Amino acid sequence: MGDPVGMSLAHTLASGMGGMRAAGDLVARMQMTRGMRLSEAKEYVAGRLGVSTLDLVDPVVMHDVRAELGLGRITVQELTYADQPYAIEAKFRISEVLDIPINSVERFAARAGLGAPRVSAAGGAAG
Repeated sequence: MGDPVGMSLAHTLASGMGGMRAAGDLVARMQMTRGMRLSEAKEYVAGRLGVSTLDLVDPVVMHDVRAELGLGRITVQELTYADQPYAIEAKFRISEVLDIPINSVERFAARAGLGAPRVSAAGGAAG
């Protein structure tokens, strides 16, 4: 089993900007998938989410934005979000909102018989 929050902690430290508590994971995805510089990735993500680049590091703002867009959040033990996307569903939404392919999303879709997510002209996953 391992530590149930071990990966989220490692991810938060690796990507900075608060990881999933803010938008660090989203910015890191753009750096890795599109080879963007940090400032370019921040501007892209902020534009796609409809927030300022300063809002990307604000966990209070991003908590609401991630909930509204279904991008997943780190759950707090005393809180539950039964009606919100979690895990792979959140990754599907991240792929759609940022218009990028995510390997785990594509593999899940293929194995579940959903077919591969559509790829837009920009080269990312469209849905």
